[in-house]
Amino acid sequence: QVTVEESGGGLVQIGASLRLSCAISGRTATGWFRQTPGKGRDFVASLSWTDHEALYADSVKGRFTISRDNDENVVYLEMNSLRPDDTGVYYCAAKRGFEATTEIGEYDYWGQGTQVTVSS
Repeated sequence: QVTVEESGGGLVQIGASLRLSCAISGRTATGWFRQTPGKGRDFVASLSWTDHEALYADSVKGRFTISRDNDENVVYLEMNSLRPDDTGVYYCAAKRGFEATTEIGEYDYWGQGTQVTVSS
């Protein structure tokens, strides 16, 4: 069983930066997803276990960076130039296997989510 726990959400203003953390108990590829009220979870970013491959949603390319601290087994989502449409609950997810993927159905373990609100 792999445990996943996010932290680092909060309320920020437009243009601000925020870093989310995801503590994972196993060696897995990791993804971040975002959910807004009344909608499903949308892919944001994914990182392979080897860190050789990072995938991003078009809406966050150039603004968000996913990375891993292998010593601590923590995956980060650095979010810059935040916009109101970045608002949502951010979920970290881990999948069996080491390859990054955008497909939500391939993730097996999920955290409880952390709220990010970008105000104008």
